[in-house]
Amino acid sequence: MPKTLSADDIQQFREAMRRVAENAFATRGAQGVTMRELAKELGCSAMTPYRYFRDKEDILAMVRAAAFSRFAARLEAAAQRMPANALAIDRSAVSEAYVAFALDEPHAYRLMFDQTPQQQDVYPELAAASQRARHLMEAHFEQLVEAGVLEGDPRLIGYAYWTSLHGFTMLALANQLPPSAAQPADPAGRDAQQPSREAVFAQLLRMLWRGALAQPK
Repeated sequence: MPKTLSADDIQQFREAMRRVAENAFATRGAQGVTMRELAKELGCSAMTPYRYFRDKEDILAMVRAAAFSRFAARLEAAAQRMPANALAIDRSAVSEAYVAFALDEPHAYRLMFDQTPQQQDVYPELAAASQRARHLMEAHFEQLVEAGVLEGDPRLIGYAYWTSLHGFTMLALANQLPPSAAQPADPAGRDAQQPSREAVFAQLLRMLWRGALAQPK
């Protein structure tokens, strides 16, 4: 008779599976991973994962929900540290946290946004986690519009801002942006006039903020 699983047993196995599956899905794609392969990488029998998950899609939803939750927590922490009276153009903490998360956890970030959307009514935990991140971005711009700092539809501003940050982030992950200023100099000699990745990011934020700033009455 199978051992009765405690809540701790379930949580420990799910967390171990999350770590293994996140790497597998991000590097090989969801279609290139099987339940049997995940079980082998985890060091358990082929049937053991079925005691904890319905199928591979269930595991992918769990991995993506956990990634969205960590992402949202990073953004929330940055928003809480930001002075309430900061000017719009100085409110870069949330944007910096956004990019920092992706660079710190590239596998998680790619799985959040590069996978075919799963049915959110089937995976309510994933739906809640993704909405948590989206709500934070929307609330940030709602506050600025209400305060008269920005003008326009806060939801539209939020989507435009998110789109721009995602584009910058994906280019950074693909090494298609200039090197970071913190990286050591290229021994072969780097173009002294080439901007750093940080300079590109700062320019992007200036352009985004100025495009939505409220005009003096």
